[in-house]
Amino acid sequence: MRVLVTGASGMLGACVARALADRGDVVTVWQRRASELGLRELRGEITDTALSRRALAGQEAVIHLAARVSVTGPWSEFERVNVGGTANLLAEAAAAGVPRFVQVSSPSVAHAGHPLVGAGAGPADPARARGHYARSKAMAELAALEQARPGFATVAIRPHLVWGPGDTQLVERIVERARAGRLVLIDGGRVLIDTTYVDNAASALVAALDRAESIAGRAFVVSNGEPRTVAELFARICSAAGVPGPRGSVPYPLARIGGAGVERAWTLLRRHDEPPMTRFLAEQLATAHWFDQRATRAALRWRPTVSLDDGFTRLRAHYFPDPQDC
Repeated sequence: MRVLVTGASGMLGACVARALADRGDVVTVWQRRASELGLRELRGEITDTALSRRALAGQEAVIHLAARVSVTGPWSEFERVNVGGTANLLAEAAAAGVPRFVQVSSPSVAHAGHPLVGAGAGPADPARARGHYARSKAMAELAALEQARPGFATVAIRPHLVWGPGDTQLVERIVERARAGRLVLIDGGRVLIDTTYVDNAASALVAALDRAESIAGRAFVVSNGEPRTVAELFARICSAAGVPGPRGSVPYPLARIGGAGVERAWTLLRRHDEPPMTRFLAEQLATAHWFDQRATRAALRWRPTVSLDDGFTRLRAHYFPDPQDC
């Protein structure tokens, strides 16, 4: 197939683009900065209508990953990129006659702050979603699924906490804080959460693309299906990177109050870097969220191929490559 992948400068987008190219698909990537993938590439904003038209000409499928991903920032930016950018891409894809569209979403679109224990893919709920990112992704997902029809198969895939070598969103933040002696657990890190190794998330997106016509209009959560405690995940990431593990624990109420104070400070100081704690982050680290994967695996005809244990081994090799391999 001729496939457009947006957001290919990120870890998951790059992995998806490589997986498609490796199996023989003709891949075009589109993002704001160079991807260094050696594929046909367009660079610019996802909100650019003229560039959308050019990118979609002749395409047979879209995997849309480009998004503003942050726990801070003004609502207007999340709305412009995540909602407006998706609406722009959907409209131009439909006009160009592209038959398949995979919207990369997030489990946070259906998370209202309560524990999710063996949950399925509940409906996206912008009104109850926690934070600007989750709300904007919920709106984008609904917009994509509402357009599902014969000849335009749209599907939403929600990979949960994707990580792997080179990850800057989860792994590097944990490692940097651990290295600085500032990594702590919340409520002892006792809650169970799901994560997804990057290769598994990528193969799930490719499977969704292949099965789009038969699963159109539906949303699926994707994970490794191996829930672990936050404490174990932090400890194993730190061990793989060769840095000290978490130092101590903070009660959730205190972490939430601290997160609110940090958010206010970041707003007053007009800082654009990621804060060390927010109310949303405190909630995520203190609330169980893991998912029943049976419906996802049956619908996509997919299973993860890299276990968490193998993933941590690969992460260790990333930080400490074997000199004999050089």
